[in-house]
Parts: sequence; structure tokens; C-alpha cells
Amino acid sequence: MRVAVGCPIAAYPDGQYDHWPTTGPTLRTSESVEEGYMEHNTRTMTESQSEMQMPSELLRQLVAHLRQNRTQLREEWARRITEARLLTAMTKEEIFAEATSVYDNYVEALETGTFEALQAYARGLSERIIPRGVETDEVIGIVLLLRDVLARSLFAKYQHDFALLNRILDAYEPAANRIANTVAVGFVQERERVIREQQEAIRVLSTPVLQVRERLLILPIIGVIDPQRARQLTEQLLRGIRTNRAKVVVIDITGVPVMDATVANHLVQTVEATRLLGATVIITGLSPEIAQTLVTIGVDLGKMNTVGDLQGGIEEAERLLGYKVVPLGEANDRA
Repeated sequence: MRVAVGCPIAAYPDGQYDHWPTTGPTLRTSESVEEGYMEHNTRTMTESQSEMQMPSELLRQLVAHLRQNRTQLREEWARRITEARLLTAMTKEEIFAEATSVYDNYVEALETGTFEALQAYARGLSERIIPRGVETDEVIGIVLLLRDVLARSLFAKYQHDFALLNRILDAYEPAANRIANTVAVGFVQERERVIREQQEAIRVLSTPVLQVRERLLILPIIGVIDPQRARQLTEQLLRGIRTNRAKVVVIDITGVPVMDATVANHLVQTVEATRLLGATVIITGLSPEIAQTLVTIGVDLGKMNTVGDLQGGIEEAERLLGYKVVPLGEANDRA
């Protein structure tokens, strides 16, 4: 017979073991010890299996909770958005409609682990709200509010089981972080696309190629010219020359305050490219600063036809084309 460690026993001179004369736990045989140990292990394994639920199982519980409380949670989220004065460019009805769609896509992303549908919706949402003046911080703000609303709901549901609450949050937070990142990145990318399109439209409007008469074009340039705008200017001008079969082009730079050496060189290259297409370029409106820049970089001014102002440039262009402007009365007398 083996002795269970920790049980109070006494050893007598004859070598027999017995209990202490006081009350206490009884001596357990090896068989009873093994049975108790197996019972304890079984109970411990059962508890461990309960505690070590897979994240996917916990997410399923979370998704079921969010679907069950969909109406209450989305209404709470829409109310919080209004109270925080986010999406002020939208009506309450529009906010609620968008909140409903975002909520459903949010839950679907949690359930499936795929974000393509959420990305597509985020792009569509951005297209709708960016033209109305919604800023990036507002979009990030509403996503963070949704996380807060959902977290409060989870705390309320699992407040009596903090161990389970912690495991659910551990499974939820990585997915929630990725969802928030997906929505924010989608909005920023769409906003950048809109800005690029607006910049392109502004550049086109700021460098119009105008046909004054047959085979005569005017390109008035206003504002600062950077290398990108200079390249676009050249492309538009060459395209206009070919389309209109122009022979003379007047480039007026009266509205250009400054021009660095890089842009000046690009202007010279534009003149050379225009010549290759068979057209003559007349530069008007040169300021003293720009003239000095052209001299500093060593431009051969003999290859550039310059005139003081736009009116003089048009008159020179008409002369090159064989036109002559005469007073109306004089023209009638000749007829």
C-alpha cells in the first residue's frame, strides 16, 4: 500500500502506520488516489476545451449577436453619428440609409473574412459623399464610432464572463482593425482620384488652345508653370496644331509671373517641336525676369519670334498668314 503525500499519519515502533490520534483526512490507498487524479484531469480537460474555443467559433457567436441586435445597434450608431456632428452634409435619412448598408457589409466581412464587397461599397460611398464635402476625418470617425457601439454591446452581453469577453474581443479586434483600414484606405484612394481629376480639369482649362481664325492658334498661359503643366501644355499645343492644320501659333505668357530654368528650357523645346510640325511660334508678354532667365540659360533668341504684347503678336501672325486688317470704310471704297 502507497501513502498519499500530504496525509497526516503516525509511525509506531512496530512499523505499522496509522492516523494521528486527532481528527483529520483519512489515509487514501493508491487506487483511490489514481481515481481522484483521473477525475481531476477529466474535469480540467473539459474546462480547457470550453475556454480554448477557436476564434472562428467566437466570431460566429459575435456575428449571431450582431445580426440579432441589428436594428438596435444601427439606430444607436446613426444617433451617435448625428450627435458627434459627423456627415453634416447629409440628412438624417441619408445617414441612416448609409449606416444600414455599412453595418451589413461590416457584419458580412466579419462572417466571411473577405473584404471585396466592403471595398466596393467603400468606393461607392466615397463617390457619393466626396462631392458633398465630406472629409477624411469624418469617415474615420464614423468607423470608430461603430467599433465603440459594438464594443459596448459586447461588454453588456458578456459582463458576467470576462474570460469569454476577452476571448471574443481577441478574435474580433484584428478583423475590426482590418475593416476600419479597408474603409479608410478606400475613401482616401477615391478622394485622391477625384483630386487628380480636378487638377487635370483645371490644367486643361488653364491652358486652352484657341483658334482665332483659319490656321491661327492662340495659347494664353496664366499662373505658375511647373514641369508637369509644361509637358501638358506642349501636348495640347501639338495636338491642336495637327488637328487645325495651324501655320502660326501665338503663345502669350503675360500672366506667368516667374519661370525657372527647367520650365524655360521646356518652352524652348515646345517652340522647336512646333517648328517640326511646320508651324511658326510667336511669344508675347515676356516679362523682364523671364527674358533674363532665357538669356541666362543660353537660349538662342534668334530662333524665337517675340513680340511685346498679345495684340502685336496677333498682328504679326496675320501678316505671316497674308492677312491685312483695314478699316471698314476703306474696304468698302476698294470694293
